[in-house]
Amino acid sequence: MLKERVGGTRTNTLRRVSDRYAHGMTAVLILPSPLLPGMVYRPLVEALTAARVRAELATVPKDPSAPALVEQWRAKAAGFDVLAPHSNAGLLAPLVAGEGQRIVFMDASLPPTSGTFPMANGRLTEMLHGLTDKRGRLEPWTRWWPRSAFDEIIPEKLFRKVDRACPQLPADYFATRLRVPEGWVDNPHAYLAFGMAYGEEFEAAREWGWARKAMQGAHLHFLVRPDDVAREIVALAG
Repeated sequence: MLKERVGGTRTNTLRRVSDRYAHGMTAVLILPSPLLPGMVYRPLVEALTAARVRAELATVPKDPSAPALVEQWRAKAAGFDVLAPHSNAGLLAPLVAGEGQRIVFMDASLPPTSGTFPMANGRLTEMLHGLTDKRGRLEPWTRWWPRSAFDEIIPEKLFRKVDRACPQLPADYFATRLRVPEGWVDNPHAYLAFGMAYGEEFEAAREWGWARKAMQGAHLHFLVRPDDVAREIVALAG
């Protein structure tokens, strides 16, 4: 009788594991914006896990540099077959991705098709200069615009919590120039837009022949509808 129970338990476990792989189980590493606290991505990690996807959030050290972050995330990415960068983390994703890893950009910036690029363009650099304090640190991202600008981005009940947790990055994080791998756009990546704030990037994804999807929502849509966003990531990664 004991053998039957043990055998039955093992059979059920193997069946569950087999079912997961039969349905294309994916391992997703979320690459967060260094401007945001990790807490905003937690609902998405939980939603992906509930969808039977192994999901983790890459971490950001206190005072990151873009080159060091690339190296840290590249080491972490081993064992994952999908990277899901958000916002300005999209600039680093092609440098992080290894051979065969697919990138699903989430409302993210895209680097150029080749050559070097700055972490901030001229207009953004000018804006950041006005947001830098005497210590050389940027104001928290939630204070870059008037509070009303975040009404549709962060649920009101969460705004204060997110605001308190937002890091103050060294302004020189955005002074770096990096080089993209040649031919990175030729890989079968994908783009998931939340609204059309990144309309140019969404159009570039079409031109490059990538799978793409536009959801109705704002920049932190995964904080509002994590299950829906998780479902789209899995679909685009498939």
